Amino acid sequence: MKPAPFEYLAPTTVVEAVTALQEFAGEAKVLAGGQSLMPMLNMRLARPGLIVDLGQVQDLDYIRESSGRLAIGAMTTKRSVERSALVQNHQPLLHAATTSIGHPQIRNRGTVGGSMAQADPAAEYPATAVALDATLRAIGPNGERSIRAEDFFVTYLTTALEPGELLTEVSVPMFGARTGWGFSEITRRHGDFAMAGAAVTVSLDEAERCTEPTIVLFGVGPTPVRVRNAEDLVRDERPGDTLCDSVGRQVSEEIDEPLADVHASAEYRRHLAGVMARQALAQALARAAASGDGAT
Repeated sequence: MKPAPFEYLAPTTVVEAVTALQEFAGEAKVLAGGQSLMPMLNMRLARPGLIVDLGQVQDLDYIRESSGRLAIGAMTTKRSVERSALVQNHQPLLHAATTSIGHPQIRNRGTVGGSMAQADPAAEYPATAVALDATLRAIGPNGERSIRAEDFFVTYLTTALEPGELLTEVSVPMFGARTGWGFSEITRRHGDFAMAGAAVTVSLDEAERCTEPTIVLFGVGPTPVRVRNAEDLVRDERPGDTLCDSVGRQVSEEIDEPLADVHASAEYRRHLAGVMARQALAQALARAAASGDGAT
């Protein structure tokens, strides 16, 4: 199929892009990498009056360290994140999530901001952003504001961005000592969206007890799902297989009305969520312990 008619603008600055979004008052769509938008246009699931192509806005393409965090421009490609030494060395969970996305051809074009703004509940980046307590920055007609990742994803394909606002940056913390991470997902074929997945972080204190756990699921609900009751099971406990098993069971019990579709039933997704959470937590605990021993 062919898309419905639309106007096209390729701004070179953020101000120009925001002005265009404001003028079209909700009738515009932003083209970042195009991996999701182009199929939607071709199937006429999206019929915008204006396409704002950000490909020429060079100010939104960067990865840099800033105040103990990694700041990533919204137009930075996933391939750039994958190849970044800063990301590999200081935010390995984000790197692992990136390498799990699609195929190299997808990562060559897809962007960090595009994936966040698309807010597909089965995508890797939204859940990773929540697990890392990322900050997303947006600019609009009322100026700039910061949004916590946990507040950014509202429901299926819907974010907290206001009409006329443009996502400009994603900021994530750099891991410190004795912090571990885990990432696990299951797909029908390599490169497919996940039927279920989990992103986990946890730290160990001097007494070898777990602190600051985050357990976030994707592919099971309309947004990334943070499983706080499972996190409570981990907090102040010592690592071990029994702990991981308990968390897996808690996750499966806690998931409320998981998605059901042609790929997996709700009950199967509930089971997968527990398995993925257990695997990711075991990885995180092992990495936290290894980092304390000086291992990489």
